Amino acid sequence: MNSKPYIIAEIAQAHEGSLGILHSYIDAVAGTGVNAIKFQLHIAEAESSIHEPFRVKFSYEDATRYDYWKRMEFTLEQWKQIKQHCDEAGLDFICSPFSNLAVDWLEEIGVYAYKIGSGEVNNFLMLEKIAQTGKPIIVSSGMSNFDELDQTVAFLKSKQCSFSLLQCTTAYPTKPEQYGFNVMTELRERYHVPVGFSDHSAKVATAIAAVALGAEILEFHVVFDRSMFGPDAKASLTIAETKELVVSVSEIDTALKNPIVKNNHESFKELKSIFEKSLAVNKKLSAGHVITFDDLESKKPKAFGISAADFQMVIGRKLKRDKDQWDFLNEEDLA
Repeated sequence: MNSKPYIIAEIAQAHEGSLGILHSYIDAVAGTGVNAIKFQLHIAEAESSIHEPFRVKFSYEDATRYDYWKRMEFTLEQWKQIKQHCDEAGLDFICSPFSNLAVDWLEEIGVYAYKIGSGEVNNFLMLEKIAQTGKPIIVSSGMSNFDELDQTVAFLKSKQCSFSLLQCTTAYPTKPEQYGFNVMTELRERYHVPVGFSDHSAKVATAIAAVALGAEILEFHVVFDRSMFGPDAKASLTIAETKELVVSVSEIDTALKNPIVKNNHESFKELKSIFEKSLAVNKKLSAGHVITFDDLESKKPKAFGISAADFQMVIGRKLKRDKDQWDFLNEEDLA
């Protein structure tokens, strides 16, 4: 992931368990210019139970959260086809596993990198499994405090893992006062690893600001329309917004990589001569008149009269010759 900023569009459960919709998302996301597409691999029996409560009650067809995960499942062969489609579309295939069995599947599928969801940051059983793969790891810090992150970071470093950390607020959608941009700096300074921003605000501006503040990785949910069914739709960007974000992020990244030397005016030399002004008189004046502030005007271009910046040096001096209204005022005009 050496492209900066690295942009990940997350589909999560926006496919609603439909393989056709999922493949439609791959095609749509491929046209936005992002680097990667991210999914979640749920195997209900391995990760959940009938006792798991709904995060929010959103489903009219699933009696339990477990039933919802069952409906979100695809077979291993279907996942292989999904990965192949991503390859053909030029998208890195990234996935969040929620069980060790899911990690086994993802290794067989050929995942590019692992995303660790907020609720899995201290799941050291699964982290051990993922560490053994040697694949890049992206950790979402959403529900973890620094004590918990210290443990996870120490674990990953002890395994010589290649990993990054994302500032993330587990709120859907996230409000501006919840963004926590400052945490990116804290994560970088505390752990000395690449950092980024996982966004749930459903606003393009949030990701743009994150890049301007140093995010090397961006992740956000994508949906065809925010009115669609599902727990993440309201916190997602649309395909059109994703295209806009990619262009804007690229421009901001270019700006950050091209600092301006403020003392170098060479490129503005011609414009300065056009926009800057020379002194002129604002009324007809006779020889011998003593110049006052109220006699003066500034007119374009520069260098046709005394610089407007030096107006004070002419106040109180006498004219050697008559001047018509709006004539430039030069040194040879003054006694």
